[in-house]
Amino acid sequence: MAREFQRGHKAKISDLTAGTDLYVGVQISAPGLTFDISCFGLDADERLSDDRYFVFFNQPKTPEESIQLLGAQSGDTESFRVTLDKIPPQIQKLSFTATIDGNGQMSQIAPGYVRIVAGGEEVARYPFDGSEFSTERAVMLGDFYLKDVWRFAAVGQGFDGGLDALLKNFGGEVAEEEPAAPQQPQADAAPGFAPPAFGAPAAPAATAPAQPFAPPTPTPTPTPTPTPAPSPSVHAAPTIAAPLHTPPGGTVPPPAAPPQGGPFTPPGAAPQGGPFTPPGAPGAFPGQAQPFGGGTQLAPVPPEAGLRVVLTKYSEAPVGDRWTEQNPQLVRATLTKGANILAKQGSMVAYQGDIDFAHKGSGLLGKLTGQLTGQGMALMRCSGDGEVFLADEASRLFVIRLENEQLYTSARGVLAFDESLDTEIRRIEGAGLPGGGLFSMLFSGTGAVVVKTRGVPVVLPVGPATYVDGNAVIAWSAGAQAVTTTSLRLRRSGYARQTQEAVNLQFRGAPGNFVVVQPFEV
Repeated sequence: MAREFQRGHKAKISDLTAGTDLYVGVQISAPGLTFDISCFGLDADERLSDDRYFVFFNQPKTPEESIQLLGAQSGDTESFRVTLDKIPPQIQKLSFTATIDGNGQMSQIAPGYVRIVAGGEEVARYPFDGSEFSTERAVMLGDFYLKDVWRFAAVGQGFDGGLDALLKNFGGEVAEEEPAAPQQPQADAAPGFAPPAFGAPAAPAATAPAQPFAPPTPTPTPTPTPTPAPSPSVHAAPTIAAPLHTPPGGTVPPPAAPPQGGPFTPPGAAPQGGPFTPPGAPGAFPGQAQPFGGGTQLAPVPPEAGLRVVLTKYSEAPVGDRWTEQNPQLVRATLTKGANILAKQGSMVAYQGDIDFAHKGSGLLGKLTGQLTGQGMALMRCSGDGEVFLADEASRLFVIRLENEQLYTSARGVLAFDESLDTEIRRIEGAGLPGGGLFSMLFSGTGAVVVKTRGVPVVLPVGPATYVDGNAVIAWSAGAQAVTTTSLRLRRSGYARQTQEAVNLQFRGAPGNFVVVQPFEV
């Protein structure tokens, strides 16, 4: 059964199929519209540094035939053959795109899809329709990208400017020149692994004529213009909450004087229009460098430029490991099937993918950690395949990774942890306390614990006589011995909000042990 993707979903190709000889089919249609469907082979900076890897109707294959245009078949408007183990190492990403030839908007399209077929069996499908778009005339549908291994991402990002904006995003421009005669895909180019036709296929859009394109030539003449700053990668993070490097809709000015008769401009050429810097480039507003009161006229600021520039610094953090600190108050957990996490109930602020949230029933952290110990937590189990963003009242969050290690915490200081970790309730001995002591949680094994603090904490080395307010301690190393004691010198005046005799923890241990203290009393 094919795995269905939604916009922003990503997966390793090896999780979909063991094969490397793949068929990629695109179905896109709309009444009265024709579409150009292409594949851009991009380098590590997501630039089209070699125009021989721009595969479209006028250049149907790459030099080593790792990417081949197959034409309409099996109900698909356009199809490609991609042989992953033939792709040269300088090509790090394949972006499959669709552009409207002439007037029209992507909001007009009927339900369509991008699908991957291996060995005659469909293994992945990203369905889309016009409700996902508005005035866009070009759209990046899906990507194959290399990050240790080849992966697939359902992108669904559009450009109002059509083909011009799409090419500029990848570092090139459309030059006006007479197109060469289109090369028709050969009848026998379809690989044996291509899928069979499924019923009566929807009428595919007609292949666009060659007029809008200036075909790339094997030896293009570069234009000596400055190189634009590369756009940030849409794969720097596992999901796409919003277009990260899409030029603002309808705001990219056209080239001031497009060359007549010149070839396809290779990467490195800069747009000749306005100076708007897209998100990810050096963070200055248009015209910001101009001196106040100077005679130079400021460049016009496109609509939304200020909003996009301001919000760029809040873009999703690059992919780390299973746990990624998005910012000091927000953490992201990347989940896979069978590798669950437990988190404080109500701590989820956003998620993407197929995630299930379930109440964690009474057990070790239920019956044993209730009012008796003061270490009770209302937990939820997060499982599935996707990403979960967690936070708790803007507390500062810290991911502590254990490698066959142990860590003591207070339950009040725990936001989430890997379910694979062993947990145990330990009693802290001491006199003069109700019940004769306090309780703590001991985490053991390999995994991560997310602890939270109110304010910026301090990590104290454990010395011969280290005392910490029991209400302010967050965590401590397993090698540190903690005992409760009452302070005869400080009493209630020494601690914030203290209404009874002061109770604190004394820590002892060998050098190298530590205790984490927050600047706030619970």
